[in-house]
Amino acid sequence: MLLREGQLAAWNPGEWLVAGDWRPVVRQFLGGEVARRLGAYVQARIDAGAIVYPPMPFQALAVTPLRDVRVVILGQDPYHGAGQAHGLAFSVPPGVRPPPSLRNIFQELARGSDIAEPMAESAAARSGSLLPWARQGVLLLNTCLTVEAGLPASHAKRGWEVLTDAIVEAVLTQPRPVVCMLWGAQAQAKRALVDTSSGWGARLALCANHPSPLSARRPPIPFVGCNHFQLANQFLQKHGAAPVLWRAENPGEN
Repeated sequence: MLLREGQLAAWNPGEWLVAGDWRPVVRQFLGGEVARRLGAYVQARIDAGAIVYPPMPFQALAVTPLRDVRVVILGQDPYHGAGQAHGLAFSVPPGVRPPPSLRNIFQELARGSDIAEPMAESAAARSGSLLPWARQGVLLLNTCLTVEAGLPASHAKRGWEVLTDAIVEAVLTQPRPVVCMLWGAQAQAKRALVDTSSGWGARLALCANHPSPLSARRPPIPFVGCNHFQLANQFLQKHGAAPVLWRAENPGEN
């Protein structure tokens, strides 16, 4: 089978990089029946000729170790267009034009002119890579970690949600302030995990509609004007943590 660049070649999670402190969480999931069924389904779809993204579903866990997480940005599932998904929610690889949801994120960030410097429109146009955020402890996580080309939510409710619940729970047990940005209904389904967390650190859940143009301006909680980036930094600083530098000098080279 001819593989398209950027697609998942096979269900082989043993080859997907993960930071050391995430391994117990991932290992426990992969050892269970839910993961077995999920893996069988994903492999069957690949064998049937489906194009599945991204090539490394655990990329967020490789780039952002558990010990560093201070913000979780929770989306729905990976981008379903060719060359867009690379395992970090809402991010695209350097050189790929930001999709509409990411452009709305950049525009919302630019509105928060009192958080460091607003991200310039020219910078947003150059790169949609959010690796600079991930390297500062921003876990860019989708509720579902794979998707088929052109078919949003095609792998939803197949088992990934069990793992992403466990990932969020692991973050919330850490003894540090944590902000969870929950964008869209699927992400907000995890709100109870934040509300019932027994971790030692302060917790803040910020909810808004998904930044997609279809929902970004709609009620009940429009993404446009949500001020999440500003509110997150205010919360982190209030509880003695460093703010996130949301603006990268040259995001395409990070």
